[in-house]
Parts: sequence; structure tokens; C-alpha cells
Amino acid sequence: MTQESLQAASRGLRPHRVAVIADEDTNPFELGCATELFGLPRPELGRDLYNFTLCTPHDRTVMRDRFFTLTAAARLEAAETADTLIIPSRPDVGRPRHPAVLDVIRRAHRRGARLVSFCTGAFALAEAGVLDGRRATTHWQCTDLLRSHHPAVRVEPDVLFVDDGTILTSAGSAASLDLGLHIIRRDHGAETANTISRRLVFPAHRDGGQKQFIERPLPDLPDESLAPLLAWAQERLDAPLTVADLAAEAAVSTTTLHRRFRTQLGTTPLAWLTAQRVTLARRLLERGDTRFDDIARHTGLGTAANLRTLLRRETGLTPSAYRQRFGPETHFIRTAPR
Repeated sequence: MTQESLQAASRGLRPHRVAVIADEDTNPFELGCATELFGLPRPELGRDLYNFTLCTPHDRTVMRDRFFTLTAAARLEAAETADTLIIPSRPDVGRPRHPAVLDVIRRAHRRGARLVSFCTGAFALAEAGVLDGRRATTHWQCTDLLRSHHPAVRVEPDVLFVDDGTILTSAGSAASLDLGLHIIRRDHGAETANTISRRLVFPAHRDGGQKQFIERPLPDLPDESLAPLLAWAQERLDAPLTVADLAAEAAVSTTTLHRRFRTQLGTTPLAWLTAQRVTLARRLLERGDTRFDDIARHTGLGTAANLRTLLRRETGLTPSAYRQRFGPETHFIRTAPR
């Protein structure tokens, strides 16, 4: 985001501007994700989070497999003032993008706008040259292709999304929702992201480092779902839970518990437990009326010092700065992306 847009947003003059570019053969699913997350009214919040624009390089833009044609979208000029520019995916990654689309991406990058790609949209960012030397991901079926076509890009093949500061990329399809909620959480806080995730009936927080392709047990295997254990633990975050406690509740060894977490969630029990506690702490900070020591105790983080360390590691903000940015009276983005 440019400094001018930051100052305008902090003065409450306008919401953050998001532009989505739909090129020929764009996948309707990722386009729908962008619209759902950033373009719809939010009556449950009592305010709109973003100023949303859908842009196309043509008067008529045909979507993937000719499912439908866009005819009433804005032209690319509308993306020139966007604070965040989103590039959805298209299946034909080997065909060059429209030159005008690449030029819009380059200009947005030069002025400091946040660039976001969903699924194979990363190929457009790479073709524009803005991913050179940067971390990025795409659909797991295309990571080798992205690496071979654009060797200067630091491709991370086994994650849901990559947040590299002002450039964010997601893996395939549903990971677009994960990245979109991550952006909303970064812009407006955990409580707002959680409210929107409930409306979507989608998990509020799957960490970007989670595996793209999660192994699942076959139907005839014994039920090894972690869902009951996760629900049990989330109700007891204020207790001094350990990995051994989780294993005992699941009636398995700690080794088996680690295997199930790795297989089903792509993380460790301790990392998951810590992430849940930090997320709860963020939501309490956003309510604005609880002492840091009380928050640390209520979330199982122990001390205000531990709260400060873990929150700063997760968000780059101290508890007081986080509360100031995302407290109950905050309605606009007030700081630049990390």
C-alpha cells in the first residue's frame, strides 16, 4: 500500500481499495472467492471492509471453458489506484498473459500496492517479473512448472499460501479462501476474520504452512479424526495443556498423536495449540477491555511477556500496538502490510 493510501485510510476517508483482474479463461471459482471475501457487503459487521472493483482487459471476457462471459466489468484503468491487486487463476498457464494485464501488475508493484494471486495466478506475477527473488507458491500440480519457467522465483511447493510481505500467493482452489481470510485477519483482526469465516462455513484459520495435499484415511479404516480432540482442547485453552494431555485425551501415544497431526493438519500438536492460544489472545485484545496479564492467563500463554513474544512473532505487533490497531473503534487499515 502506498503511503498516501495509508494516510487516507487512517483518517477514515475511504476503505482499502481492492481490484481483481479477470483475464480470458479465468477460473470462476477463484474469481468467486475474491468477490465473496472482498466484494460483498458485511451487514453482520455493520460496515464494508473494502472498496471492490472487478476489472477486465476487454469489453467481453470469456471465463474458463466458456462457462459465462463478463460484459459489465470495469476496464483495467480502474485497477491503477488499487491498494491491493488480485490475480485469480486460469488453467492454461503456458499461454502468455495479456500485455496490458502485465503492465498493470508492474505499475502496481512499483507504486507499492499489495499483489495477491490465487492458484495459478502466480504465473502472471512471475511473467510480470515481480516474483524474482521472492517466495511464492501455486497449485501443487504446477509448482515444478513454475520453478522451471521462472527459476528466479523461490517456489515453496508444499504450503497453502505464502505471505511475502507485499506479495502473497496461494495454492490451488480452496487455499484462496485461506489466503483471503489471512489478508482480512491481517487488515482487520482475528475477530473480523472469524466472523466472516462463520458466514462462509469455512475454518477460520488454517496456517499458511499447512500442506496443500493432506492424506486422508480410507473409509474402512478406524476413525482417526482429530476433530473431537481439537474441539476438546479449544474449550480448555486456559488450562496448562501439554502434548501428553492431548495424547491422553485421544487415548493414543504421543508418537501416534504427532503422526495424526502431521497427516491431518500438517503441523505438530504443540504448534497447533500455541497458534490457537495466540488466535484467542488476538480476539480478546480486539475487544479492548482486558489486562494483558489476564489475557495471557485466560489463553494459557502464562505471562504477559510470553504473550508479547508470541504475538509479535505472529503479527509483528506488541499487544498494545495490536489493540490500538484492531480495537473495537478501529474501522480502517492503519498500518502498512508487513
